[in-house]
Amino acid sequence: MHMTEGDWADRRRDAAGEQAARLARKRAAETEQAQVVLTGFVAAAQQQALPVVELRARAQNGRSLYRTGLRGWYLRRNCSLAVDQEANFYLMTAPTSLSSKVRGVTLTPSDPPLIVGVGGRDGESMPLTELTALRLNTKETWDR
Repeated sequence: MHMTEGDWADRRRDAAGEQAARLARKRAAETEQAQVVLTGFVAAAQQQALPVVELRARAQNGRSLYRTGLRGWYLRRNCSLAVDQEANFYLMTAPTSLSSKVRGVTLTPSDPPLIVGVGGRDGESMPLTELTALRLNTKETWDR
């Protein structure tokens, strides 16, 4: 049996679709696991009375801070990642804009990763479980 170019293309397309579906299932499972970690973090932070702060986003140019209307906890000392009181995960950056400086910004929660900082500089990636544990053990308030 001789495979035509069309058959080959169909098989490649099917294989690519299966791989994409497999990756999507893996990402969904990791997001679900990470969400459990964040829910546990919020419960522990509330139990320990870890101070809740007003979360502010940094402009992409790094110069301005914008109000977000969110309250929660920063996960990193540099305030680049945060969790709100409903266990939503946020990347605390926003496009630079004069109107954002005046009105604030609305951030959309991100899917939380199991490993934070993958693809960043060496030493910046860390399992979410470790990052949240370190934050719970740091009693100081991180606020901008």
